Amino acid sequence: MSKLLDRFRYFKTKGDSFADGHGQVYHTNRDWEDSYRQRWQFDKIVRSTHGVNCTGSCSWKIYVKNGLVTWETQQTDYPRTRPDLPNHEPRGCPRGASYSWYLYSANRLKYPLVRRRLIELWREALAQHTDPVLAWDAIQNDPQKAQSYRKARGKGGFIRSNWKELNQLIAAANVWTIKNYGPDRVAGFSPIPAMSMVSYAAGTRYLSLLGGTCLSFYDWYCDLPPASPMTWGEQTDVPESADWYNSSYIIAWGSNVPQTRTPDAHFFTEVRYKGTKTVAITPDFSEVAKLSDQWLAPKQGTDSALAMAMGHVILKEFHLDNPSDYFLNYCRRYTDMPMLVLLDEQADGRVVPGRMLRASDLVDGLGEANNPEWKTVAFDIAGNLVVPNGSIGFRWGEKGKWNLEPQAAGHETELTLSLLITHDSVADVAFPYFGGNENPHFRSVKQEPVLTRRVPSKTLTLAYGSEKRVVSVYDLVLANYGLDRGLEDSNAADSYDQIKAYTPAWGEQITGVPAYLIEKIAREFADTAHKTHGRSMIILGAGVNHWYHMDMNYRGMINMLVFCGCVGQSGGGWSHYVGQEKLRPQTGWLPLAFALDWNRPPRQMNSTSFFYNHASQWRYEKLTAQELLSPLADASKFTGHLIDFNVRAERMGWLPSAPQLNLNPLHVKARADAAGMTPQEYTVQALKSGDIRFACEQPDNGKNHPRNLFVWRSNLLGSSGKGHEYMLKYLLGTESGIQGEDLGSTDDVKPEEVEWQTAAIEGKLDLLVTLDFRMSSTCLFSDIVLPTATWYEKDDMNTSDMHPFIHPLSAAVDPAWESRSDWEIYKGIAKVFSEVCVGHLGTETDVVLQPLQHDSPAELSQPFDILDWRKGECDLIPGKTAPNIAVVERNYPETYERFTALGPLMDKLGNGGKGISWNTQNEVDFLGKLNYVKLDGPAKGRPRIETAIDASEVILALAPETNGQVAVKAWEALGELTGRDHTHLALNKEDEKIRFRDIQAQPRKIISSPTWSGLESEHVSYNAGYTNVHELIPWRTLSGRQQLYQDHPWMRAFGESLVAYRPPIDTRSVTHMREIPPNGFPEKALNFLTPHQKWGIHSTYSENLLMQTLSRGGPIVWISETDARELGIEDNDWIEAFNANGALTARAVVSQRVPPGMTMMYHAQERILNIPGSEVTGRRGGIHNSVTRVCPKPTHMIGGYAQLSYSFNYYGTVGSNRDEFIMIRKMKNINWLDGEGRDQVQEAKK
Repeated sequence: MSKLLDRFRYFKTKGDSFADGHGQVYHTNRDWEDSYRQRWQFDKIVRSTHGVNCTGSCSWKIYVKNGLVTWETQQTDYPRTRPDLPNHEPRGCPRGASYSWYLYSANRLKYPLVRRRLIELWREALAQHTDPVLAWDAIQNDPQKAQSYRKARGKGGFIRSNWKELNQLIAAANVWTIKNYGPDRVAGFSPIPAMSMVSYAAGTRYLSLLGGTCLSFYDWYCDLPPASPMTWGEQTDVPESADWYNSSYIIAWGSNVPQTRTPDAHFFTEVRYKGTKTVAITPDFSEVAKLSDQWLAPKQGTDSALAMAMGHVILKEFHLDNPSDYFLNYCRRYTDMPMLVLLDEQADGRVVPGRMLRASDLVDGLGEANNPEWKTVAFDIAGNLVVPNGSIGFRWGEKGKWNLEPQAAGHETELTLSLLITHDSVADVAFPYFGGNENPHFRSVKQEPVLTRRVPSKTLTLAYGSEKRVVSVYDLVLANYGLDRGLEDSNAADSYDQIKAYTPAWGEQITGVPAYLIEKIAREFADTAHKTHGRSMIILGAGVNHWYHMDMNYRGMINMLVFCGCVGQSGGGWSHYVGQEKLRPQTGWLPLAFALDWNRPPRQMNSTSFFYNHASQWRYEKLTAQELLSPLADASKFTGHLIDFNVRAERMGWLPSAPQLNLNPLHVKARADAAGMTPQEYTVQALKSGDIRFACEQPDNGKNHPRNLFVWRSNLLGSSGKGHEYMLKYLLGTESGIQGEDLGSTDDVKPEEVEWQTAAIEGKLDLLVTLDFRMSSTCLFSDIVLPTATWYEKDDMNTSDMHPFIHPLSAAVDPAWESRSDWEIYKGIAKVFSEVCVGHLGTETDVVLQPLQHDSPAELSQPFDILDWRKGECDLIPGKTAPNIAVVERNYPETYERFTALGPLMDKLGNGGKGISWNTQNEVDFLGKLNYVKLDGPAKGRPRIETAIDASEVILALAPETNGQVAVKAWEALGELTGRDHTHLALNKEDEKIRFRDIQAQPRKIISSPTWSGLESEHVSYNAGYTNVHELIPWRTLSGRQQLYQDHPWMRAFGESLVAYRPPIDTRSVTHMREIPPNGFPEKALNFLTPHQKWGIHSTYSENLLMQTLSRGGPIVWISETDARELGIEDNDWIEAFNANGALTARAVVSQRVPPGMTMMYHAQERILNIPGSEVTGRRGGIHNSVTRVCPKPTHMIGGYAQLSYSFNYYGTVGSNRDEFIMIRKMKNINWLDGEGRDQVQEAKK
């Protein structure tokens, strides 16, 4: 009653006054406070996380009230670290704290959506054909109908449908495509399984049961650093962020730690309290520069020059002038530096480094009968030739000697690093030099393109009677860096002040970093490593890896670490952080994800080559292989277009193909039966005769392209799609903003291996299906959009390379509206597919071509010269000189039953990874009891996988990282190869079995596994390479050691057998485009960089209202004050960037933190928010990838050669984009293309 009276003014009591009557105290009603109290009330808290590929992998408390998510806060119950180490928590960032906004926002996808024109055609066809497959056939065989909905892509027109109707449409399209063209024409793209591994597996399991193509992501995202496989035979393995705290010197090189590794940045700041020095190396003044003791600002794209100049200092001062015993012993035991290299004499008399000396080159193979062609050779300190344990020849075909024990032929041995003391001659060895290549936008230092250096050598008599000189890798490395060793080398530098490759003075000329700072940082880095035995670390960011010659950048930095003995030592090493690549329970996840429990092998494809081909980006290629070759190479052997090298790699089995053949792979068996052959025999014969061809040789013949594409957990067209406009035109068949001309209109090099068609096919995809929880750019261009559950509405699991824990995504609430989890969506499609396919597909025999796989005997293919069967240089031998040919039986009507049950191959073949395997019968039996078994049907008696939690339990039970018994079995399997006992690393965890409910209660630390190179220990933080150094397990490389010398013929031909500075390439994007009408404002060419943003994780959160309030709320491009002044651009002006690839519009951010000559558009700013029309294209302005195009590198196509072998996301072509330039100018007419009268004219600066 008192509150009621309080509302009447008459009954209000007069309060006291204060401050001499200037203030008055009132007793007013305070009911309004209840709304705030109620806002923060909740019914329950559920643990979940964000599957957003940020590497944070942060555990969150999700607050639920009345069945709705109301807010989230950070969990603080991670298992404690050891006493001398800060804890991981609290982990989180503002982006994650805003996620609950999405669940009930206007941008949330609530219902299944379909393009109106397509569903009208579908309903019309179904009315005429009761069979859904025939209905789809009627649409696709009518060109007018097929083109009508393709041209509507990206132009709105979605209508609401239902799950039943759209599942039937999708299933019919898949069946029709498989029946008429083959399962490899059905593809799917989803990235980074570690962020939500069951959701990823849902789609790939469905595709793999069909025989569809699973597209890679790590290489396509340009997260894959090829230097890692080259050096270590490892895709990527890095320290957890807690190991930063163990470091004594940290260089953050191109990694903006506070902005892109926000939950982990506290380790970076906390370690400074221990006295650790931190150095930032970034071209722009970034947030990490603020946190560091010193900032170096090299010219963007010149990182390898800076690294090599630092390496020059390290080698001179710590290897030659004052040798560090620790450094030398480390290099002797753990690197290929003692190994011998043959010197080759060219026709012009020049002497060049050749391939590594092998045991087979010497009399009787030095006693090595097994794989002597793959065993490297060195001198011991007594001057004897020895074959040290551990090279890749010991890995396959024998057991017990694949280790890094200092032994050769069963005897203790110490290897010699240098031949300087024992040499019998000094060779004048030629090295390529690329630092003089002229580029109008980058500095060069003119020197001869071939530098002759003096290298100590010895002459050997080989098994075939000839004499050859050999040198050690160590001596080659010293010569390559230009070190003076008293050998009267005129090209060597005897002073840091000499401008010779690769001195600090030379480095200053290229990078702009003062020479004294190069010396200072290199000296401090090495001195710290010397005193601490390797506790110097380099944290690398993806930006350094996004250049065309990214491997040169990385190899320069890796060399610094190797020279200083840092790799494999706690607190030291190589810390490459990009996407959330660390799928810790990987071996338990693989059978689920790729249906290895039912069929082997799966179809997998590297996305970079896939999109370069099928988005017809190769048709606009201006770069030639001739420009990339070493001046020492025989150019006549490397002719053609870049796509020719990809085709050669595919037919030699180096890279995968998708589609694979110009014939439906389901039809091969029938032809083979008619010819009285096996499918393998017939395929070999038909390929040799030309009756069958690789699909990549005829990309535009109408049969050899993908037709159905699934996209889930990804914003392919709004985030990672380099060559965005080419995808729109050639894959989707809709409007694009391409401003260049294809090879048919120019005099540029056309392909030799690929049939040229004057008119390329536009609109190759019959169906694009996207699963998402929000309306993204990819959704805008899709035919069907299926609403997925958010990260607070589904059960899943999450791991990261930044911490050692596994934890869950949990369904705090049911999926809102009609959304479903990824697992339920693909399960539903599989069920309908199994029904629709009857009468069209039954039990079919599929022929699968598989590239020569890393971590298998196939990586020992051609040890010396490269022979091409197509050119008649050798026979076509599957698994040796060509892809392996496998036959897989598929039962299409049983697809659903197989999707929801664990198949029998886990009992018969077991499980494994990275070259080892073990029995899984106990785990299968356990899963039958835990998940129960199918009671009837084709999968009767098999463990069920009905739900996402069932799927999680499969992963947890099969993975050594989450099942202690499996871990012990896995270490035993590795021990058989190494001849050493490693089980002590897991025996104390043998009884530990992590279940899904366990991780819902608290994150759990994983168990040490032999498929990773670090340890999960209470005594040491996870650090990559730790088990190689401390357990003497070889790296998976040719020498078994860290491989600095790459001796593959292509690596030598392209001048990259050793690290070298290679300037950015000229893509000609601003010089080869149609004439753009001027708008009255000046234009300028600027280097276009796309770092990761502060107010979003990739494209997610970019349109989140909470994040918009903290940023400018739309696309922005950062430019320097100098360039802005020259172009008449003021802060917040509308600008336009364009080149031959397309155009984009954005606001300008003018800042002194950006150096002149470059511009930054933070990655993946969506095209769905605040984008006016482009003056160049007349269409709504594009996204950051509208001005990019893929340009593959031939050396990334190598395969079947030890560590240089293909494996999914391990090695292959990489989608770089930072060599691009754009023309930038202020916009004149701001046209919103909406007819609402908001257009404006932007005036010149006064």
